[in-house]
Amino acid sequence: MPENDKQGLSVVTCTAPVNIAVIKYWGKRDEDLILPINSSLSVTLHQDQLKTTTTVACSRNFQQDRIWLNGKEEDINNPRLQSCLQEIRRFSRKRRNTGDSTSDASSVSHKVHICSVNNFPTAAGLASSASGYACLVYTLSQLFGVESEQLSAVARQGSGSACRSLYGGFVQWKLGTQLDGKDSLAEQVESESYWPELRVLILVVSAEQKSVGSTSGMHTSVETSQLLKYRADVVVPSRMEEMIRVIRERDFPAFGELTMKDSNQFHAICLDTYPPIFYLNNMSHRIISLVHRYNQYYGETRVAYTFDAGPNAVIYTLQDHLPEFVQVVRHFFPPEVNGEEFVKGLTVCSADLSEELKRDINMEPTPKGIRYIISTKVKH
Repeated sequence: MPENDKQGLSVVTCTAPVNIAVIKYWGKRDEDLILPINSSLSVTLHQDQLKTTTTVACSRNFQQDRIWLNGKEEDINNPRLQSCLQEIRRFSRKRRNTGDSTSDASSVSHKVHICSVNNFPTAAGLASSASGYACLVYTLSQLFGVESEQLSAVARQGSGSACRSLYGGFVQWKLGTQLDGKDSLAEQVESESYWPELRVLILVVSAEQKSVGSTSGMHTSVETSQLLKYRADVVVPSRMEEMIRVIRERDFPAFGELTMKDSNQFHAICLDTYPPIFYLNNMSHRIISLVHRYNQYYGETRVAYTFDAGPNAVIYTLQDHLPEFVQVVRHFFPPEVNGEEFVKGLTVCSADLSEELKRDINMEPTPKGIRYIISTKVKH
Protein backbone atom coordinates (compact mmCIF):
# COMPACT_ATOMS: atom_id res chain seq x y z
CA MET A 1 0.00 0.00 0.00
CA PRO A 2 1.54 3.39 -0.97
CA GLU A 3 2.45 5.34 2.14
CA ASN A 4 4.02 8.64 3.08
CA ASP A 5 5.78 7.75 6.36
CA LYS A 6 6.18 11.36 7.52
CA GLN A 7 2.45 11.82 7.98
CA GLY A 8 1.38 8.19 8.33
CA LEU A 9 -0.60 8.90 5.17
CA SER A 10 -1.66 6.23 2.67
CA VAL A 11 -2.94 7.40 -0.71
CA VAL A 12 -4.38 5.44 -3.65
CA THR A 13 -5.75 6.83 -6.93
CA CYS A 14 -7.79 4.78 -9.43
CA THR A 15 -10.05 5.40 -12.40
CA ALA A 16 -13.26 3.69 -13.53
CA PRO A 17 -15.28 3.76 -16.76
CA VAL A 18 -18.84 4.66 -17.66
CA ASN A 19 -21.14 1.90 -18.88
CA ILE A 20 -24.22 2.37 -21.04
CA ALA A 21 -26.95 -0.27 -20.78
CA VAL A 22 -28.43 -1.78 -23.92
CA ILE A 23 -30.83 -3.90 -21.84
CA LYS A 24 -31.93 -1.44 -19.15
CA TYR A 25 -31.99 -1.84 -15.37
CA TRP A 26 -35.03 -0.06 -13.97
CA GLY A 27 -36.53 -1.04 -10.63
CA LYS A 28 -35.39 -2.76 -7.45
CA ARG A 29 -36.90 -5.75 -5.67
CA ASP A 30 -34.87 -4.87 -2.55
CA GLU A 31 -33.99 -1.21 -2.01
CA ASP A 32 -31.57 -1.80 0.87
CA LEU A 33 -29.39 -4.37 -0.92
CA ILE A 34 -30.09 -2.78 -4.34
CA LEU A 35 -31.30 -5.97 -5.99
CA PRO A 36 -32.82 -5.47 -9.45
CA ILE A 37 -36.17 -6.73 -10.68
CA ASN A 38 -34.56 -7.74 -13.97
CA SER A 39 -31.15 -8.62 -15.41
CA SER A 40 -29.38 -5.99 -17.53
CA LEU A 41 -26.55 -5.76 -20.05
CA SER A 42 -24.22 -2.88 -20.82
CA VAL A 43 -21.28 -1.74 -22.91
CA THR A 44 -18.28 -0.28 -21.08
CA LEU A 45 -16.89 2.88 -22.70
CA HIS A 46 -13.26 3.95 -23.14
CA GLN A 47 -11.81 5.81 -20.16
CA ASP A 48 -9.91 8.29 -22.33
CA GLN A 49 -13.22 10.03 -23.02
CA LEU A 50 -15.41 9.19 -19.99
CA LYS A 51 -14.14 8.25 -16.57
CA THR A 52 -14.23 8.92 -12.86
CA THR A 53 -10.92 9.46 -11.05
CA THR A 54 -10.95 8.85 -7.31
CA THR A 55 -8.18 9.43 -4.78
CA VAL A 56 -8.57 8.03 -1.27
CA ALA A 57 -6.22 9.13 1.52
CA CYS A 58 -6.12 7.34 4.86
CA SER A 59 -4.42 8.68 7.99
CA ARG A 60 -4.47 8.19 11.75
CA ASN A 61 -4.56 12.01 11.95
CA PHE A 62 -7.90 12.35 10.14
CA GLN A 63 -10.73 13.12 12.56
CA GLN A 64 -13.60 11.88 10.34
CA ASP A 65 -14.42 10.42 6.94
CA ARG A 66 -14.97 13.13 4.30
CA ILE A 67 -15.75 13.21 0.57
CA TRP A 68 -15.42 15.80 -2.21
CA LEU A 69 -17.15 15.36 -5.58
CA ASN A 70 -15.90 17.55 -8.43
CA GLY A 71 -14.31 19.91 -5.87
CA LYS A 72 -17.39 20.31 -3.64
CA GLU A 73 -17.68 18.61 -0.27
CA GLU A 74 -20.67 16.25 -0.07
CA ASP A 75 -22.42 14.54 2.83
CA ILE A 76 -20.39 11.51 3.90
CA ASN A 77 -23.46 10.20 5.76
CA ASN A 78 -25.24 9.39 2.50
CA PRO A 79 -26.55 5.86 3.27
CA ARG A 80 -25.13 4.36 0.07
CA LEU A 81 -21.70 5.82 0.69
CA GLN A 82 -21.80 4.50 4.24
CA SER A 83 -22.83 1.07 2.99
CA CYS A 84 -19.80 0.89 0.67
CA LEU A 85 -17.38 2.13 3.34
CA GLN A 86 -18.71 -0.28 5.96
CA GLU A 87 -18.63 -3.28 3.61
CA ILE A 88 -15.05 -2.65 2.44
CA ARG A 89 -13.88 -2.19 6.04
CA ARG A 90 -15.74 -5.36 7.08
CA PHE A 91 -14.06 -7.40 4.32
CA SER A 92 -10.69 -5.89 5.23
CA ARG A 93 -11.08 -6.84 8.90
CA LYS A 94 -12.18 -10.32 7.91
CA ARG A 95 -9.08 -10.82 5.75
CA ARG A 96 -6.85 -9.39 8.48
CA ASN A 97 -8.35 -11.70 11.10
CA THR A 98 -7.65 -14.74 8.94
CA GLY A 99 -4.05 -13.55 8.43
CA ASP A 100 -4.67 -13.24 4.70
CA SER A 101 -4.30 -9.49 4.24
CA THR A 102 -1.29 -7.57 3.00
CA SER A 103 -2.68 -4.25 4.25
CA ASP A 104 -1.52 -2.47 7.37
CA ALA A 105 -3.50 -3.97 10.26
CA SER A 106 -4.25 -0.62 11.91
CA SER A 107 -5.23 1.31 8.80
CA VAL A 108 -8.73 -0.15 8.57
CA SER A 109 -9.75 1.84 11.66
CA HIS A 110 -8.33 5.12 10.28
CA LYS A 111 -10.58 7.72 8.70
CA VAL A 112 -10.49 8.38 4.96
CA HIS A 113 -10.67 11.48 2.78
CA ILE A 114 -12.11 10.81 -0.68
CA CYS A 115 -11.78 13.08 -3.73
CA SER A 116 -13.70 12.08 -6.85
CA VAL A 117 -13.77 13.87 -10.22
CA ASN A 118 -15.73 13.11 -13.40
CA ASN A 119 -14.46 14.32 -16.78
CA PHE A 120 -18.08 14.54 -18.02
CA PRO A 121 -21.36 16.09 -16.76
CA THR A 122 -22.50 14.56 -13.47
CA ALA A 123 -26.13 13.37 -13.13
CA ALA A 124 -27.07 14.33 -16.70
CA GLY A 125 -27.99 10.81 -17.75
CA LEU A 126 -24.38 9.80 -18.50
CA ALA A 127 -24.11 7.07 -15.85
CA SER A 128 -21.96 9.11 -13.47
CA SER A 129 -23.13 7.20 -10.37
CA ALA A 130 -22.05 3.90 -11.96
CA SER A 131 -18.47 4.99 -12.66
CA GLY A 132 -18.38 6.95 -9.39
CA TYR A 133 -19.27 4.08 -7.08
CA ALA A 134 -17.26 1.53 -9.07
CA CYS A 135 -14.24 3.81 -8.73
CA LEU A 136 -14.84 4.47 -5.02
CA VAL A 137 -15.17 0.78 -4.16
CA TYR A 138 -12.19 -0.30 -6.28
CA THR A 139 -9.96 2.45 -4.82
CA LEU A 140 -10.97 1.57 -1.24
CA SER A 141 -10.30 -2.10 -1.99
CA GLN A 142 -6.76 -1.26 -3.14
CA LEU A 143 -6.19 0.80 0.00
CA PHE A 144 -7.50 -1.82 2.42
CA GLY A 145 -6.40 -5.01 0.64
CA VAL A 146 -9.84 -6.41 -0.27
CA GLU A 147 -10.06 -9.06 -2.99
CA SER A 148 -11.63 -8.13 -6.33
CA GLU A 149 -14.23 -10.93 -6.40
CA GLN A 150 -16.05 -9.29 -3.48
CA LEU A 151 -16.34 -5.88 -5.16
CA SER A 152 -19.32 -6.50 -7.45
CA ALA A 153 -21.72 -6.91 -4.52
CA VAL A 154 -20.26 -3.89 -2.69
CA ALA A 155 -20.37 -1.56 -5.72
CA ARG A 156 -23.96 -2.64 -6.37
CA GLN A 157 -24.92 -1.33 -2.93
CA GLY A 158 -23.64 2.12 -3.92
CA SER A 159 -25.35 2.26 -7.30
CA GLY A 160 -26.85 -0.80 -8.96
CA SER A 161 -25.22 -0.31 -12.35
CA ALA A 162 -21.83 0.39 -10.71
CA CYS A 163 -21.21 -3.36 -10.54
CA ARG A 164 -21.11 -3.39 -14.36
CA SER A 165 -18.41 -0.65 -14.46
CA LEU A 166 -15.94 -2.99 -12.75
CA TYR A 167 -15.51 -4.84 -16.06
CA GLY A 168 -14.63 -3.88 -19.61
CA GLY A 169 -16.37 -4.84 -22.83
CA PHE A 170 -19.87 -6.29 -22.69
CA VAL A 171 -21.15 -6.94 -19.18
CA GLN A 172 -24.30 -8.49 -17.73
CA TRP A 173 -25.67 -7.88 -14.24
CA LYS A 174 -27.51 -11.04 -13.28
CA LEU A 175 -30.88 -10.81 -11.58
CA GLY A 176 -30.00 -13.53 -9.06
CA THR A 177 -32.47 -15.48 -6.93
CA GLN A 178 -31.01 -15.42 -3.41
CA LEU A 179 -32.64 -13.16 -0.83
CA ASP A 180 -29.24 -11.93 0.42
CA GLY A 181 -28.26 -10.90 -3.12
CA LYS A 182 -25.03 -12.90 -3.17
CA ASP A 183 -25.78 -14.16 -6.68
CA SER A 184 -26.89 -10.79 -8.10
CA LEU A 185 -23.48 -9.95 -9.57
CA ALA A 186 -21.92 -8.57 -12.72
CA GLU A 187 -19.88 -10.68 -15.11
CA GLN A 188 -18.20 -10.06 -18.44
CA VAL A 189 -19.99 -11.51 -21.48
CA GLU A 190 -17.25 -10.62 -23.98
CA SER A 191 -14.07 -8.56 -23.68
CA GLU A 192 -13.50 -5.05 -25.03
CA SER A 193 -11.49 -6.46 -27.97
CA TYR A 194 -14.28 -8.79 -29.13
CA TRP A 195 -16.01 -6.30 -31.48
CA PRO A 196 -13.36 -3.72 -32.44
CA GLU A 197 -15.45 -2.13 -35.23
CA LEU A 198 -18.16 -0.99 -32.80
CA ARG A 199 -18.09 2.75 -32.17
CA VAL A 200 -20.03 4.99 -29.78
CA LEU A 201 -21.18 8.60 -30.00
CA ILE A 202 -22.72 10.54 -27.14
CA LEU A 203 -24.88 13.40 -28.37
CA VAL A 204 -25.01 15.86 -25.48
CA VAL A 205 -28.16 17.95 -25.68
CA SER A 206 -28.11 18.94 -22.01
CA ALA A 207 -25.50 18.82 -19.26
CA GLU A 208 -28.00 19.80 -16.57
CA GLN A 209 -29.03 17.65 -13.65
CA LYS A 210 -32.22 15.72 -14.35
CA SER A 211 -35.41 16.78 -12.58
CA VAL A 212 -36.26 13.26 -11.36
CA GLY A 213 -33.30 11.22 -10.10
CA SER A 214 -32.97 7.56 -11.05
CA THR A 215 -33.49 6.32 -7.48
CA SER A 216 -36.80 8.10 -6.90
CA GLY A 217 -37.90 7.46 -10.50
CA MET A 218 -37.35 3.71 -10.14
CA HIS A 219 -39.20 3.62 -6.85
CA THR A 220 -42.25 5.34 -8.33
CA SER A 221 -42.18 3.06 -11.40
CA VAL A 222 -42.10 -0.08 -9.24
CA GLU A 223 -45.02 1.25 -7.19
CA THR A 224 -47.24 2.36 -10.09
CA SER A 225 -46.27 0.88 -13.49
CA GLN A 226 -47.97 -2.34 -14.57
CA LEU A 227 -45.84 -2.36 -17.71
CA LEU A 228 -42.68 -2.58 -15.58
CA LYS A 229 -43.72 -5.94 -14.08
CA TYR A 230 -44.59 -7.32 -17.52
CA ARG A 231 -41.20 -6.18 -18.83
CA ALA A 232 -39.30 -7.82 -15.96
CA ASP A 233 -41.22 -11.10 -16.04
CA VAL A 234 -41.90 -11.59 -19.74
CA VAL A 235 -39.72 -9.38 -21.95
CA VAL A 236 -36.25 -9.12 -20.41
CA PRO A 237 -35.36 -12.83 -19.90
CA SER A 238 -35.62 -13.60 -23.63
CA ARG A 239 -34.11 -10.22 -24.57
CA MET A 240 -31.02 -10.94 -22.46
CA GLU A 241 -30.49 -14.26 -24.26
CA GLU A 242 -30.98 -12.64 -27.65
CA MET A 243 -28.67 -9.70 -26.87
CA ILE A 244 -25.85 -11.99 -25.73
CA ARG A 245 -26.30 -14.05 -28.91
CA VAL A 246 -26.21 -11.06 -31.32
CA ILE A 247 -23.15 -9.60 -29.55
CA ARG A 248 -21.34 -12.94 -29.89
CA GLU A 249 -22.34 -13.08 -33.56
CA ARG A 250 -21.35 -9.40 -34.04
CA ASP A 251 -24.71 -8.92 -35.77
CA PHE A 252 -25.04 -5.13 -35.76
CA PRO A 253 -28.53 -4.79 -37.34
CA ALA A 254 -29.98 -7.17 -34.72
CA PHE A 255 -27.94 -5.54 -31.92
CA GLY A 256 -29.08 -2.07 -33.00
CA GLU A 257 -32.76 -2.94 -33.31
CA LEU A 258 -32.84 -4.68 -29.94
CA THR A 259 -30.99 -1.77 -28.30
CA MET A 260 -33.48 0.79 -29.64
CA LYS A 261 -36.52 -1.31 -28.73
CA ASP A 262 -35.28 -1.73 -25.18
CA SER A 263 -34.56 1.98 -24.80
CA ASN A 264 -38.05 2.77 -26.08
CA GLN A 265 -39.63 0.31 -23.67
CA PHE A 266 -37.74 1.81 -20.73
CA HIS A 267 -39.06 5.27 -21.59
CA ALA A 268 -42.55 3.81 -22.14
CA ILE A 269 -42.36 2.57 -18.54
CA CYS A 270 -41.39 6.07 -17.46
CA LEU A 271 -44.55 7.34 -19.18
CA ASP A 272 -46.59 4.49 -17.63
CA THR A 273 -45.34 5.58 -14.19
CA TYR A 274 -47.82 7.71 -12.24
CA PRO A 275 -47.21 10.63 -12.22
CA PRO A 276 -45.30 10.13 -15.50
CA ILE A 277 -41.55 10.76 -15.77
CA PHE A 278 -40.17 12.63 -18.78
CA TYR A 279 -36.45 12.04 -19.29
CA LEU A 280 -36.47 12.70 -23.04
CA ASN A 281 -36.95 16.19 -24.46
CA ASN A 282 -37.76 17.55 -27.93
CA MET A 283 -34.13 17.21 -29.06
CA SER A 284 -34.12 13.57 -27.94
CA HIS A 285 -37.22 12.94 -30.05
CA ARG A 286 -35.63 14.65 -33.06
CA ILE A 287 -32.51 12.45 -32.71
CA ILE A 288 -34.73 9.33 -32.59
CA SER A 289 -36.49 10.48 -35.75
CA LEU A 290 -33.17 11.22 -37.48
CA VAL A 291 -31.79 7.75 -36.70
CA HIS A 292 -34.88 5.99 -38.06
CA ARG A 293 -34.94 8.12 -41.23
CA TYR A 294 -31.23 7.49 -41.81
CA ASN A 295 -31.66 3.73 -41.39
CA GLN A 296 -34.76 3.78 -43.60
CA TYR A 297 -32.78 5.49 -46.38
CA TYR A 298 -30.32 2.57 -46.45
CA GLY A 299 -32.93 -0.12 -45.83
CA GLU A 300 -30.98 -1.52 -42.86
CA THR A 301 -30.06 -0.65 -39.28
CA ARG A 302 -26.71 1.14 -39.54
CA VAL A 303 -27.10 3.33 -36.47
CA ALA A 304 -28.85 2.73 -33.12
CA TYR A 305 -29.78 5.01 -30.23
CA THR A 306 -30.27 4.37 -26.55
CA PHE A 307 -31.22 6.83 -23.80
CA ASP A 308 -30.69 6.35 -20.08
CA ALA A 309 -32.49 8.50 -17.48
CA GLY A 310 -31.76 11.76 -19.30
CA PRO A 311 -32.10 13.46 -22.70
CA ASN A 312 -28.61 12.71 -24.05
CA ALA A 313 -28.45 10.11 -26.83
CA VAL A 314 -25.89 7.33 -26.95
CA ILE A 315 -25.42 6.18 -30.54
CA TYR A 316 -23.94 2.82 -31.53
CA THR A 317 -22.65 2.28 -35.06
CA LEU A 318 -19.82 0.56 -36.91
CA GLN A 319 -16.59 2.31 -37.89
CA ASP A 320 -17.50 2.27 -41.61
CA HIS A 321 -20.69 4.29 -41.06
CA LEU A 322 -19.32 6.68 -38.44
CA PRO A 323 -18.01 9.59 -40.58
CA GLU A 324 -21.20 9.90 -42.63
CA PHE A 325 -23.52 9.75 -39.63
CA VAL A 326 -21.51 12.41 -37.75
CA GLN A 327 -21.83 14.59 -40.87
CA VAL A 328 -25.60 13.91 -40.89
CA VAL A 329 -25.78 15.09 -37.27
CA ARG A 330 -23.74 18.20 -38.14
CA HIS A 331 -26.09 18.98 -41.02
CA PHE A 332 -29.38 18.58 -39.15
CA PHE A 333 -28.11 20.01 -35.84
CA PRO A 334 -25.74 22.76 -37.00
CA PRO A 335 -23.33 23.72 -34.19
CA GLU A 336 -22.38 27.24 -33.21
CA VAL A 337 -19.75 28.36 -35.70
CA ASN A 338 -17.35 29.90 -33.20
CA GLY A 339 -18.17 27.65 -30.23
CA GLU A 340 -15.87 25.01 -28.74
CA GLU A 341 -15.06 22.01 -30.90
CA PHE A 342 -18.23 20.10 -31.74
CA VAL A 343 -16.75 16.58 -31.83
CA LYS A 344 -14.64 15.70 -28.80
CA GLY A 345 -12.73 12.48 -28.13
CA LEU A 346 -11.67 10.08 -30.87
CA THR A 347 -11.07 11.67 -34.26
CA VAL A 348 -13.81 11.24 -36.86
CA CYS A 349 -12.93 11.60 -40.55
CA SER A 350 -14.94 14.06 -42.62
CA ALA A 351 -17.52 12.82 -45.12
CA ASP A 352 -19.66 14.28 -47.89
CA LEU A 353 -23.43 13.93 -47.81
CA SER A 354 -25.39 13.32 -50.99
CA GLU A 355 -28.24 15.67 -51.77
CA GLU A 356 -30.46 12.60 -52.10
CA LEU A 357 -29.73 11.52 -48.51
CA LYS A 358 -30.45 15.02 -47.14
CA ARG A 359 -33.65 15.21 -49.17
CA ASP A 360 -34.83 11.73 -48.09
CA ILE A 361 -34.26 12.44 -44.38
CA ASN A 362 -36.47 15.48 -44.86
CA MET A 363 -36.02 17.22 -41.51
CA GLU A 364 -35.74 20.91 -40.74
CA PRO A 365 -32.26 21.64 -39.29
CA THR A 366 -32.22 22.57 -35.59
CA PRO A 367 -29.30 24.96 -34.96
CA LYS A 368 -27.47 24.41 -31.66
CA GLY A 369 -29.84 21.52 -30.78
CA ILE A 370 -26.85 19.35 -29.85
CA ARG A 371 -24.21 21.04 -27.71
CA TYR A 372 -21.40 18.65 -28.62
CA ILE A 373 -20.59 15.03 -29.49
CA ILE A 374 -18.26 12.72 -27.55
CA SER A 375 -16.71 10.16 -29.90
CA THR A 376 -15.57 6.98 -28.11
CA LYS A 377 -15.49 3.17 -28.29
CA VAL A 378 -15.77 0.01 -26.19
CA LYS A 379 -13.02 -0.47 -23.64
CA HIS A 380 -12.23 -0.84 -19.95
